[in-house]
Amino acid sequence: MDSPLADRLRPQSLDDIVGQHHLLDEGRPLRAIIESGNIPNMVFYGPSGAGKTTLASYIAKRTNRSLRKLNGTTASTADIKSIFEELNGFDGINGILLYLDEIQYFNKKQQQTLLEYIENGSITLIASTTENPYFYVYGAILSRSTVFEFKPVEKDDVIAAVNRAYSVLEKEHNIKIIPDADAAEHIAYACGGDVRKAINAVELSVIASKPVDGSIKITLDTVSQLTQKSAVRYDREGDEHYDLLSAFQKSMRGSDPDAAILYLARILAADDLPSACRRLMVCACEDVGLANPQIIPIVKSAVDIAMMVGLPEARIPLADAVILVAQSPKSNSAYNAIAAAMSDVEKGKTYGFPRQLQNKHYDGADAKTKGQFYLYPHDYPDHWVEQQYLPDGVKNAVYYKPGENKNEQAYEAYWKKIKGNNK
Repeated sequence: MDSPLADRLRPQSLDDIVGQHHLLDEGRPLRAIIESGNIPNMVFYGPSGAGKTTLASYIAKRTNRSLRKLNGTTASTADIKSIFEELNGFDGINGILLYLDEIQYFNKKQQQTLLEYIENGSITLIASTTENPYFYVYGAILSRSTVFEFKPVEKDDVIAAVNRAYSVLEKEHNIKIIPDADAAEHIAYACGGDVRKAINAVELSVIASKPVDGSIKITLDTVSQLTQKSAVRYDREGDEHYDLLSAFQKSMRGSDPDAAILYLARILAADDLPSACRRLMVCACEDVGLANPQIIPIVKSAVDIAMMVGLPEARIPLADAVILVAQSPKSNSAYNAIAAAMSDVEKGKTYGFPRQLQNKHYDGADAKTKGQFYLYPHDYPDHWVEQQYLPDGVKNAVYYKPGENKNEQAYEAYWKKIKGNNK
């Protein structure tokens, strides 16, 4: 029993694998492929602890192939060549299945070397990555592989795995193990969909609990201490980071304060205060904007307070601001206006200035009309006078279109009245 419990619980059938129902339930393509025994090169993409290594090991055992494992963070080109040399030996009789974990850490040259050895089919590659393979895996390997996305395991599936782990430990230790009613659910929640992490927590909870009267009582307090912050699945350089920030901003934009506050909590649980503040300020300007313009300095003030006091207290002003943004009326009119203007700038349509807007300097000899002729708005009724402000190339452009909220509609009505009266 020296190996970790997670290794001792390796599945004996596809039905023993926890989660991934979209891949492994009856009738699903990946299950059919595995049961056929005709295994193609594959890329498993998904979070840690979702069962990628477990499934690769099962496939090797089911197809009677020699399994070799490499990790992209430590393996070299020489390691790949060494595995290729085994093909001529006893271990290569039925072919070799190479499981390459974290393939995204292989550089292009290493991936090209790997490609040479999977071309003839004598080595079957199962590569895994926590990053989007279409960004990190060499195109030639992807074109010869099928990508399967693994998802975080659902809580109910993890609870079943946790209970099974406790049953196995009961038999191994020959002692009754009695978890608190909420212990398995807490572990399942805290692992964040990582089955390996959940099973490790089970094993540690048994080790950390002393037998009393012939049984081991697993308390909720014990598992809570062993799973602190383990629910935080958050790689600041990976997809999970951007998915979380995207969900945070989209929930505020979608006016769902409950979802927005949950995603804020997940970001802060990972101690990523700067990202929370940045997305919050962007959302206040981009998605609320002119529908409630007073919100911009309010959110900036909340962010300043949060950055000054730091975590954990920073969660309080940020929660105020997030709920305020989510509950505010929305307008992206300013965002659309600057996007349209930037597009014309990039197309080169906006060159030059109307003469009356230029700084006071002399007209060139070729100027047909001498003089600037700027009209000072404050010299006219209601502080407005009609004159050209846009460059000639876009003089009829309309970048700003008022939103349908009461603030922008009031401004629009005001200026329609003023401009109509003074023309």
